[in-house]
Amino acid sequence: MLQRLRFIPLRIVQAIPVVFGVTLVVFFLVRFLPGSPAIAMLGEHATPAAIAAVDKEYGLNAPIWVQYGDFIGNLVRGNLGQSLFYHQPVSQLVRVGFPATLYLVVYAIVLTVIISVPLAAVAASAPGRARDQFVRVGPLVGLGMPQFWVGIMLILILGVRLKIFPIGGYGSDFVANLGYLFLPALTVAISMSPIVIRSLRSAMISVLGSDYVGTARSKGTSPFHLFSRHVLRNAAVPTVTVLGVNVGYLLGGTIVVEKVFALPGLGNYMVTAIFNRDFPTVQGITLVIALMVVVVGILTDVVYALLDPRVKLA
Repeated sequence: MLQRLRFIPLRIVQAIPVVFGVTLVVFFLVRFLPGSPAIAMLGEHATPAAIAAVDKEYGLNAPIWVQYGDFIGNLVRGNLGQSLFYHQPVSQLVRVGFPATLYLVVYAIVLTVIISVPLAAVAASAPGRARDQFVRVGPLVGLGMPQFWVGIMLILILGVRLKIFPIGGYGSDFVANLGYLFLPALTVAISMSPIVIRSLRSAMISVLGSDYVGTARSKGTSPFHLFSRHVLRNAAVPTVTVLGVNVGYLLGGTIVVEKVFALPGLGNYMVTAIFNRDFPTVQGITLVIALMVVVVGILTDVVYALLDPRVKLA
C-alpha cells in the first residue's frame, strides 16, 4: 500500500507553483475591482486627506509590485495580513470561518453521495427505460437552477412553512450542526448530484456488462452483495475523480450558500470583503480555498489509488 502512495510528496511539490500562481492572479485581479478600500472604510464623503492617510497606513499608496512583495513576504512568515473591514488579522478570520466551511463541504459531499448512488443504481439497472430517462433528466433541473434560488426555496418550504430545519446560523456542537447545516448542504448537493449521477450511471452500466459480474451472477451471488462488492466499488473509481475535479465548483457554490444561510464561514467573509474592497481578506481567504482544492486533489488521487490497485500514479 505504501508503494502506491509514493506519489504524494511529488504532488505536494507540484502544488507549490499552483499556489504561487493563485497568489499572483488574485492579488492583481482584486486591484481591478472598482472603488477604493479607503472610501469603503471612510464613506463617500471622506476628504482626500483622510483617504491619503488610510492609503499610507495600509501601504495602499505604494507601487503595486511593492505591495505584492510585501504580501509574499508576510505570507512566507505565515501572516495573511490585516483585514481592512473587520480590523483583525485575516488569519484569525480563517480560524473562525474554516470549521464552518469545512463542515459544510464534507456534509454536502456526503449528501451528494447519498442522493447519487441510489439514483445511479436505479438508472443503470434499466438503461433506456422510463426510470433511467427520469433519473437522467430529473436531476438536471437542479443543475440548471441558481444555488441562491434553490437555497431560498428550501428556506421557504422546509424552514418557514414546514419548520423542519433552522433557516440560518450555526450550531454549538456537532449534532446541532447536522440540523443547522442540512439545508445549505442540501442546496450544494442538489447542484452537484447530476454530475455524479451521470458519471456513476455510465460506470455502473459498463461494470454490469463485464464478465466478472456475469460470473458472480452465475454463482448465485445475491443482488446486494453483487452491487456492493463488484459493481459499486469498480464503478466508483472514475466517479471519485469526477467528484474530486468538481470540488472547486463545490467550494465556489458554498461561498454564495454561506451568505444565503448566514453561516459564519469563509464564503460569508469573502463576499463581505469583496463588497467592502477588503483586499487582504479576499487574498487570504482565496489562498486558503485554493489550498483546500489542492489538498482535495491529492486526497482524490489517494482514494483512486486505494480503490484500484492497478493504477500507478507518478
